[in-house]
Amino acid sequence: MASKPVVTQQVRGAAIAGGGGKQKIPLGIRNNRKALEDIGNLVTVPVIDGKPKQEFSRPLTRSFCAQLLANAQPDAAENIKKPAAKVVNGAVEKKGAVPAKPARKKVNTKPKPDIAREVSPEHKEDTRKEKIASQKTSRRKAQTLTAILTARSKAACGLVNKSSDPIINIDTADVDNHLAMVDYVEDLYKFYKLEENSSHIQDYMGMQPDINEKMRAIIVDWLIEVHCKFELRPETLYLTINTVDRFLSKKVIPRRELQLVGIGAMLIASKYEELWAPEVADFVSISDMAYTGEQILAMEKAILGKLEWNLTVPTPYVFLVRFIKAAMADQKEIQIENLAFFMAEIGLMNYVAIMYCPSMLAASAVYAARCTLNKSPFWNETLKFHSGFSETQLMDCAKLLAKFHSVALESKLKGAYKKYSNPDYGAVALLPPAKILLTG
Repeated sequence: MASKPVVTQQVRGAAIAGGGGKQKIPLGIRNNRKALEDIGNLVTVPVIDGKPKQEFSRPLTRSFCAQLLANAQPDAAENIKKPAAKVVNGAVEKKGAVPAKPARKKVNTKPKPDIAREVSPEHKEDTRKEKIASQKTSRRKAQTLTAILTARSKAACGLVNKSSDPIINIDTADVDNHLAMVDYVEDLYKFYKLEENSSHIQDYMGMQPDINEKMRAIIVDWLIEVHCKFELRPETLYLTINTVDRFLSKKVIPRRELQLVGIGAMLIASKYEELWAPEVADFVSISDMAYTGEQILAMEKAILGKLEWNLTVPTPYVFLVRFIKAAMADQKEIQIENLAFFMAEIGLMNYVAIMYCPSMLAASAVYAARCTLNKSPFWNETLKFHSGFSETQLMDCAKLLAKFHSVALESKLKGAYKKYSNPDYGAVALLPPAKILLTG
């Protein structure tokens, strides 16, 4: 079998300008070859001035070109001063030193060592930092698609802040008050908002064959009077009415037990909210001996069983205290507080208001109170932010509360009216109702 002819490889750096012989290449240099050069054994490397021409595999970036230019500057100056070599009959003839070129031609030379200073590592690092900073600044100035969509969503929901009506931080004065829970009060009310949807009472009067809306109004009006008689906390009254409605929505009861349900609900609410709750004998006495202590305790047990002992629910009261605080952020008037509570209680007394969730009833009571007192604006950005309702959303419920206020004087059920006609509550029930809600 014929053997393949071997082509002698011309090793890189073997040919030297001005020399006639070949130089033996060390083993370390001979093995330092690229993979593609080994395939044909025919790769030649150009030699310039006795030195093999260097090949660069890295990309020619701007900074790398500047570095090459700086390195080439000393070589260029050296080549100008060196005498030119001339080959005569295979021999190198050296001539004398070349005289310096005229000064005017120095203008054509490469830039002076300023280039080396400009491409120094410190300068490159500074340039890189300035470039990154400019990119970050341009990113901040650029308006992203997310920012545009967020702004449009806020505008559609009416949440865009107006410069003339800024949102006031209503918790600034309570930063050092640990009972105000400033750190997580917003999260607390977000939870209340979610919870009120699951615990909201639906229309149940259709399933009660023996009672009607008027009977419910009578028992609520009586509970308001009992609440004032015992001088209980406001939270107790709102939880009592909520307990009555939730129990009636789950169990059918006869008419004769309706007052017993109210007594049992107030006993439970008092134990839950009060430091010193009234005793069972007090409720027996307040009901004019209509029920015995055993009957009251049996009803208490029945209510707790039907409600599965779930008494931690958001009532209108928890929203009222927050919304009133927002309403009084710019105007420190106690009348707003008393009038808002009056509006809420006459709303609870009327069954038709049960269609509104507790937060909307509380917000509408505050809005109706501001309209009654002619506080301009009736609804500002601070109230809109903390309540989550716009003025348009509250209009129907607020008109209903203003209507209840207008007929409170002629109504036979005057429990709330008498309570808030007292000077201790600012006699706010005696104020004329809001005409803008009655006529608009």
